[in-house]
Parts: sequence; structure tokens; C-alpha cells
Amino acid sequence: MDDADLEFREFFASQYGRLCWLGLLLTNDRAQAEDLAQEALLRTYWMWSRVRRYDRPGDYARKVLVNRHRSLLRRALLEARYARRTRVEEGYLPDHGEDRMVLWAAMQRLPARQRAVLVLRYHEDLSEATVARLLRLPLGTVKTLARRGLAKLRAELAPSAQDHVRSGREG
Repeated sequence: MDDADLEFREFFASQYGRLCWLGLLLTNDRAQAEDLAQEALLRTYWMWSRVRRYDRPGDYARKVLVNRHRSLLRRALLEARYARRTRVEEGYLPDHGEDRMVLWAAMQRLPARQRAVLVLRYHEDLSEATVARLLRLPLGTVKTLARRGLAKLRAELAPSAQDHVRSGREG
């Protein structure tokens, strides 16, 4: 085993848990989070000869994970559109019961870039500059996406909080 392989093993051990957690925050599914983390680390390994020279190779792995998640979201969106069209054609109307995870549902409705910025900025507690570098976006774009994402969440969540107060259910 050469030095690069040993170095990658150490990198893997230090990043796997963190990448799984990030994947869980983005997907709310442990198995999918682990798949994303493993795929991100595999793709990082393929590029390890180049990535190992970075100051922060973990940023590369996170970028791979976020990009792969976005690809999966695009695929899921297309599948959901097709499934919804099929259900409507068959006369099925979905049950719109009360969401048990209001914030999670609201986050899922945000565009992928806004959601990624909010998760990396506020959950991962990364600086705006680090988020910009990780997502390869201009700093101003990260600030705008964060501001707009928070505004959308506030606008969406505020009415449900007011509904609880009006109906006598504070929570």
C-alpha cells in the first residue's frame, strides 16, 4: 500500500461520518445519506492524486455529495411529475394531511441551491466564503440565496404558526 492509499484511508475515516450527516440533512433518509457519502468518497478517491494537494480536500468531497444530491433531486422531480400525472389521470387525489415535519417539508420545497446554501451555512456552520468556494458560487450569490431562502421559509412557516395561535393551539 502506498502513501496515497494510506492518506486516503485517513481522509475517509475523518470525513465519512460528517458526509453521512450532511447527506442525512439533505435527504432525511439514512440509507440514501450513506449512499451519497460513499459515492462522494469513491469519486474523491478516483481524483485523489489531484484532490490530495488541496488545502481542504473535504470541501471537494462535500461538493461531490451536494452535486450528486442535486442530480438525484432532478431525477426524483421528473419521476414525481410523471407519477402525479398518472394519479390524476386515474382519478386519485392525494391526502394532504398535516405534515409531521413542517420545517423539513418547507426545506424540501426550496430550490436545491437555496437548500444547499442554508444547510451548509446554518447547519454545517460554514462561513459564507467557505460555502461560496464549496459550491463554486460568487459570494454575493451565496448571500442572496441564503437571504431569499430564509425569507421563503419565514413566509411559508409564519402562516402555519399563526393558524395554530388562531385555533387555540399554541406550539
